[in-house]
Amino acid sequence: MSATAPLRCEVAEGVATITIDRPDKRNAMTAAMWRELPVLLDRLEADPRVRVLVLTGAGGDFCSGADIAELADITSGDLSTAAEEALAAFPKPTLAVVRGFCVGGGCQLAAACDLRLAADDARFGITPAKIGIVYPAAATARLVRLVGPASAKYLLFSAELVDAAHALRIGLVDEVVPAGDLDDRLAAFTATLASRSLLTQQATKDIVNSAAAGRLTQATVDAWVAESRQGTDAAEGIAAFLERRPPNFTWTGPAAHRR
Repeated sequence: MSATAPLRCEVAEGVATITIDRPDKRNAMTAAMWRELPVLLDRLEADPRVRVLVLTGAGGDFCSGADIAELADITSGDLSTAAEEALAAFPKPTLAVVRGFCVGGGCQLAAACDLRLAADDARFGITPAKIGIVYPAAATARLVRLVGPASAKYLLFSAELVDAAHALRIGLVDEVVPAGDLDDRLAAFTATLASRSLLTQQATKDIVNSAAAGRLTQATVDAWVAESRQGTDAAEGIAAFLERRPPNFTWTGPAAHRR
């Protein structure tokens, strides 16, 4: 990874971890970092070792948003929206792991993940009202789907920081754990996700996202049912259950992508 785009990536035991690595700037995202994220996601999507993606920040914070010094470049090129959409479209399960500040573009990235796990000392805020800019429309729509219109307005109107308990209450995060237990909980949860059927997870993600956006079709459902019948995960899952052993799921992507 280049020095101008400090995003670190590691893959271990089926889990790819992308770390936003500018702790001296509370992991503010430069234009180069916004550009680099979709490229990195494309590479990880094609990697058959990857079953789960974790996005987190170095040091004590998740991400304090876009680097204000480069805001004109970032907004004129819609760089944050392109990165957000690439993250939301990543077909495998994605998990934002939040410590400390998760603000502005940081919330944009966290909301684009499937799930959000937060330390109890995390703080969340969406702050364009502090500088008089308009939050990206795609990010606003995603926020509304996640927390509802009233909570989205509360966050965007006030630009105030809310604590992890508030974020959990409105649905901005899915689970809050003590900061000292976060690494252990992350390891346990990602191990669970990596052990499950990726076919089931990827089908679920596609169907749920399509339904939430009001564009679910029978063709989408039929395609996943056909994929399940062609694959071996269902047979392996049933056999493992009957034999009282952990399943060894081997599906890595739709048949059309493997040809």
